[in-house]
Amino acid sequence: MSSLFGTALPLIQAPMAGVQDWRLAAAVCEAGGLGSVPAGMLNAQGLEEQLAHLRAATTKPWNVNFFCHTPPAPDPDGEQRWVETLQPFYEEFAADTSAIPRGPSRQPFDADCAAMLEQYRPAVVSFHYGLPEAALLARVKATGARVLSSATTVEEAIWLAEHGADAVIAQGLEAGGHRGHFLSDDLSRQQGTFSLLPQICDAISLPVIAAGGIATPAGVQAARALGASAVQVGTAYLLCPEATTKSIHRQWLQSDRARHTALTTIFSGRPARGMMNRLMDTLGTMPDVTPAFPLAGNAIGPLRAAAEAQGSGDCSPLWAGQFASACREMPAGEMTRWLAEGWG
Repeated sequence: MSSLFGTALPLIQAPMAGVQDWRLAAAVCEAGGLGSVPAGMLNAQGLEEQLAHLRAATTKPWNVNFFCHTPPAPDPDGEQRWVETLQPFYEEFAADTSAIPRGPSRQPFDADCAAMLEQYRPAVVSFHYGLPEAALLARVKATGARVLSSATTVEEAIWLAEHGADAVIAQGLEAGGHRGHFLSDDLSRQQGTFSLLPQICDAISLPVIAAGGIATPAGVQAARALGASAVQVGTAYLLCPEATTKSIHRQWLQSDRARHTALTTIFSGRPARGMMNRLMDTLGTMPDVTPAFPLAGNAIGPLRAAAEAQGSGDCSPLWAGQFASACREMPAGEMTRWLAEGWG
């Protein structure tokens, strides 16, 4: 890890859009880990602000993460059916349907993003849902950045190794947030971290980073024993003061609700793991009526805001991995050093 990314500790803070900004990344970097900034929901101005703050806050290596999905075709009829499906909840929480935005809320990596990287030159650039097209990837590599991407199957790991990744993140099914699959939508092909990890290590010669369900030093130790070159941890940081995790999310993480997570398409249109809530219970975790990623999130936004204003997490994407019950309240630097104790 340190030879590849220049960090003191073999630990990456997972990029987590919606619950963090540059502050969490900087704290992890200063503690010796690789802090990450999620860029999938940022416009050019927002991304530049985050990178400028992070560069000013630390001289240590850091990571910027982007999505590589294909934007969906406009689907006004499908989005309207989705709004109608959510209507009972809109009425219950007095949410305003006129506040629903249109168009995709998440943009894939593009030339503008590449230009930003050429300006700020991060040590590491990571991707979710594969890799960008060859010309864009070449621009990233020309900055000197090391390139990571997530694999949820052995086949995806081999594809990434053959298409320019410098290291592969083995994302187990336990991981919180969005699944990184890109070769197949069949979730039955995906495995738990400690089954997937050694198989990917055997299949490729690149460094492999274990992710999913790792929230304690013991998990870090297990990942190393199974061949990981480093670990990536997300959920464990959600209770850190540097995270922007909302109060309702923090409350649920510290309750018995943290023990029950599930994959759902409700909040964005792609499978992502979060704590079970009433919206998921009522509609099912993957209803057929859900619009394509990321269009499903448009109608969720005003509903979520209205419910949270009333102290309810019933309509919120409360992302968390399967070991969310291990979350602790502690500063991010302390968390990073504590986790790294498992590396030995």
